[in-house]
Amino acid sequence: MRLGVLTSGGDAPGMNAAIRAVVRQADALGHETWGIRHGYQGLLDKDWAPMPTRACANILQRGGTVLHTARCPEFLLPNRRAEAAENLRTEGIQGLVVIGGDGSFRAAEALQREHGIPCAGIPGTIDNDLPGTERTLGFDTALNTAVEAIDRIRDTASSHGRLFLVEVMGRSSGMLAVHTALACGAEAVLYPESPDDSYETLVARLYANWLRGKRSSIVVVAEGDGLGSAVAVGDRLRRDHGLDLRVVVLGHIQRGGSPSALDRIWGSRWGAEAVRRLDAGESGFYLGEVAGALALLPLAQVLDPHPSPPGDLSELVGILSR
Repeated sequence: MRLGVLTSGGDAPGMNAAIRAVVRQADALGHETWGIRHGYQGLLDKDWAPMPTRACANILQRGGTVLHTARCPEFLLPNRRAEAAENLRTEGIQGLVVIGGDGSFRAAEALQREHGIPCAGIPGTIDNDLPGTERTLGFDTALNTAVEAIDRIRDTASSHGRLFLVEVMGRSSGMLAVHTALACGAEAVLYPESPDDSYETLVARLYANWLRGKRSSIVVVAEGDGLGSAVAVGDRLRRDHGLDLRVVVLGHIQRGGSPSALDRIWGSRWGAEAVRRLDAGESGFYLGEVAGALALLPLAQVLDPHPSPPGDLSELVGILSR
């Protein structure tokens, strides 16, 4: 069997571990793997080549993706998906492993449903916002990167008695923001799914902390929060209360860097499992993790609502920062 593997959407640490596992597990089972470059755009451009096991040497520890990635708006069009399916059949590629997030899995689901291309998904996104799984590739690394950065910012905040607003990534999900806030001892966190995500609540919490004797604070802001960016919230606080504050946008440093051990391990497990299941004739699924165990989910489940951060975590942020 000839398998194709691609990475799509935003890059995430651990993608290379998954690619490596796909290629080497396929080789162990007697199959051939072709690497598809630049995500779904590569299916349209026939930008692919055989990927032998030696092509995966020394990529486990690298961030990003050796296959490169891209967003491909053209793949939203049914006629372009039909073209991609025909390209795969012509090249003799009989199964596709897709490493990516929500949009990548939606495209894979449509490709299999409409054209019968066997697809398997490996969750690769630092946002950790896919239904049915408690973990996605890159989340652990991005979380640790953000926490390390904020630990450094905390030193300066304490030294100057200053408020810092730190913006983290996550698109429309607050998963990364809430976990970061708890792990770094932030005084508050703003994120889209919060039941009380208001400017007034933030001001009241900062004022209560001041009365307790706190002279420096960290507020973590999810980039998709309804109050606006960290810059917008900071400008409002300066205008209304004359606070001496600074804004830090962590940006893309959260997406890069060497993957953590957990992201390497799960990338390896999911990559190998995807190939084993395709080898057994299964398709139309994506893999995940639930309560520490490997989970199997139907690709159609990606159409379900995105999970929200556990409510007890955001409550703990306020309680433990007193």
